[in-house]
Amino acid sequence: MPQIYAILLAAGRGTRFGEDKVTKLLGDRPVWRWSYDILASHPQIADVIVIHGDHNAASFAEVRTAIGGESRPASVRAGFDALPKDATHAVIHDAARPFLTAALLDAVLAKLDTADGVAPATRVTDTVRHAGSLAVIDREQLLAMQTPQLVDVEKYLNALNHAKTTTDDLEVLQSAGMEVTTVAGSDDNFKITSAADWVRAESVALSRVPKATQNASFAMPEFRTGLGYDVHRFSGDLERPLWLGGVVFPDHVGLDGHSDADVILHAVVDAILGAAALGDIGWHFPPSDPRWYNAPSIKFLDFAVNQVRQIGWQIVHLDIAVIAEAPKIMPRSGEIRTLIAETAGVSLDRVSIKATTNEGMGFVGRKEGIACHAVATLSRLNSE
Repeated sequence: MPQIYAILLAAGRGTRFGEDKVTKLLGDRPVWRWSYDILASHPQIADVIVIHGDHNAASFAEVRTAIGGESRPASVRAGFDALPKDATHAVIHDAARPFLTAALLDAVLAKLDTADGVAPATRVTDTVRHAGSLAVIDREQLLAMQTPQLVDVEKYLNALNHAKTTTDDLEVLQSAGMEVTTVAGSDDNFKITSAADWVRAESVALSRVPKATQNASFAMPEFRTGLGYDVHRFSGDLERPLWLGGVVFPDHVGLDGHSDADVILHAVVDAILGAAALGDIGWHFPPSDPRWYNAPSIKFLDFAVNQVRQIGWQIVHLDIAVIAEAPKIMPRSGEIRTLIAETAGVSLDRVSIKATTNEGMGFVGRKEGIACHAVATLSRLNSE
């Protein structure tokens, strides 16, 4: 009796898309959950293993998982390494293709005994030309491959010794002379790679949510805004490093505090937590706790991001205003924005940072410390 397991690939960072698309809320659930629910509920699938990255591990806390690699082949390999010993076949699916249907999965599984590998494919309808010569290529000879791709586990693992491909699982089998076949794919089984794809996906999601669960606010997300403020005085320890926005400023004395005293990240964390009504940084990371002594504040930001995601919130925008006489912040603003954007799982254009002085007034004007304001905008679909 075949033992079929599903491997759901969700480890990508969404570089082309601009953010981690598989954990982004689509309709009534995250993108990855759409195909996961189809796979997990199919009577022929014994279990589903979600392959995630270190950056989005918290989003998959309630399901069976394994950590993926830096490439698709590495993530697929991680999935096979996590398979139980009784697995005879694996269904490999990209989590960025949310609109897998039970009918399409049935069609793939129905070919189980006819080939070593099976995948859905669609005909190419556009005119296709060679990128170099611009010669027209006969589109009748072309297929656009999709997932899920069903493979024989033993034969696939043996074929990996011959494979040179990086994008298609059937080619792994073909490289070792194995027999593969296709079934008719679906136009709705597209992969989300661009902003235009996201708009299309939202339309499809709206049509697929049961009417009984829809309400007038289905396509109208709820927005929340959180305000963060932090201030730290400069340390008397001249050897203490200055951390601002996760970036070290080596030519200036650091700020005094229990952790690394990163005033920018502390303000951002409070803004994010505040928008979701999840307390503040001092409640989650009290200065009385020795675990956080000199701790890098980027860990606090990662925690806040994962906390809001777990209850359905997505970060829409972060706006930061630093008040300091010294050092100069803006020459290194690109580094700060990049680090915050990567940790928050958002595109760079969703993180803004500005800096100003206090015109010589007050403790900042006297160069006694640095202050920072941050505003976080979050969104999620209204569940009321």
